[in-house]
Amino acid sequence: MTRAGVWSTRELPDVFNAAAYFVDRHVAGGRGAHTAIECGDEQVTYAQVCERVNRLGSALRDCLGVRPEERVALLLHDGPAFAYSFFGAIKIGAVPVPLNTLWTPADYEFVLNDARAGVLIVSEALLPQVRAIPPHRLRSLREVVVAADLLARGSDTLEPEPTSRDAPAFWLYSSGSTGPPKGCVHLQHDMVVCASLYAQGILGITPEDRCFSVAKLFFAYGLGNALYFPFAVGATAVLWPGPPTAEHVYGVIEKHRPTLFFSVPTSYGMLLAHTREGRDVDLSSIRHAVSAGEALPPALFERFKERFGIEILDGIGSTEILHVFISNRPGAIRPGSSGLLVPGYEARIVDEEGRDAAAGEIGTLLIKGDSTCAFYWNRHDTTKDTIDGHWIRTGDKYRQDEDGFFWYAGRSDDMLKVGGMWVSPVELENVLLEHAGVRECAVVGREDRDGLIKPAAYVVLRPGAEPSAERAQELQQFVRSRLADYKRPRWVEFLDELPKTATGKIQRFKLRQPRA
Repeated sequence: MTRAGVWSTRELPDVFNAAAYFVDRHVAGGRGAHTAIECGDEQVTYAQVCERVNRLGSALRDCLGVRPEERVALLLHDGPAFAYSFFGAIKIGAVPVPLNTLWTPADYEFVLNDARAGVLIVSEALLPQVRAIPPHRLRSLREVVVAADLLARGSDTLEPEPTSRDAPAFWLYSSGSTGPPKGCVHLQHDMVVCASLYAQGILGITPEDRCFSVAKLFFAYGLGNALYFPFAVGATAVLWPGPPTAEHVYGVIEKHRPTLFFSVPTSYGMLLAHTREGRDVDLSSIRHAVSAGEALPPALFERFKERFGIEILDGIGSTEILHVFISNRPGAIRPGSSGLLVPGYEARIVDEEGRDAAAGEIGTLLIKGDSTCAFYWNRHDTTKDTIDGHWIRTGDKYRQDEDGFFWYAGRSDDMLKVGGMWVSPVELENVLLEHAGVRECAVVGREDRDGLIKPAAYVVLRPGAEPSAERAQELQQFVRSRLADYKRPRWVEFLDELPKTATGKIQRFKLRQPRA
């Protein structure tokens, strides 16, 4: 640590291998017997993780001929094999590329070719998705292998490749909510930065913590929550390979008793909608509940706190910056805000001309930090448009109040200018969610008969609330009674469900498409 208590990559040696740091270091430090992973009834110690990382890495190198910096795609459900494969590839200097397990064969074909992956490690249950792709259409892929088969072929000893702290370590593909997925190239030091600044600096993670994440390991958010955060300090990762339904999530919490719980607003809403007969769910083991991925509405914060006595720490992160860089924190929470800047990052809010916005004004958020990806693979122009030296354009609109709290106002392409004034879709959504009949909603811009943009609300009602013209007028008046009249939605449409990405983010671009 520096004197200010903030991590600097200069603290790391020039030769640095992330697998040695997150895995080997615990065995060398006498913590090999500590539980690293719990998954169902399976428990794995750090010594066992180290041995299996060695087996998998050596099999990749010696049996499959994987070379340093060659991409190894991972199509794996959450479980110990993900950890072995991810760190096994990094340990030999190769570059693991986790893939979204909810994608289609067409998505896998695109990413496998874009990354030029030579090897794909896959969960057996997901093999049909890969076999649906005609082999001749995968230009670089030469091996598809199940993780268990690799473990049986490798050696239990493996020296880490002497990689640079600034060498490529792994790639993460964006969710593709606004187009084809983009490969973010992350470096050996990036995970250490996030673990130090956020997991240790904000959450105060210790070896006694137990981490459970609703977001899966193939997401940037989940990768930190349930793998390299606990592995940074020798804590325990609680993994769940199945779908994150409310019943399953509650079951994992009551069985494994996590102390740090990570989720997204959509999932928090599902958890609150799920009730039990008699005794409520026991969440008493959780010392911090975290939210990211999209802005957490104040109504959800208040309902979760009222029911469980737990304050959710909302924050914002991105695949490009790897994890959370602005966050509420214990003792400093403002419901509806993203919180304060995580020490170690810098932020600017700029206007349309790139000048610093005045205090309280909405502008585009720029972030500077050492966990930012090096570039987008095969996206030269996008890299230049997004990354400007040490700064990266997040694409998010924000304002900052006089106390330093950041308030999310929507994506750059989601903000609406109505009558020459900025309107935040998030502000309208938060008000609509306060209505007793609204379960979910999204607000986007729609052209009126004059071609002017006005707000349109898409609403999913709670059970028992029926859609009607009268209901739509009621919701419009509800907003009108709380916000300026120009902000009220001019249209209210009712849907059975909102279109979402696999991460639970609302796909607003689909709502903006012409509708029948």
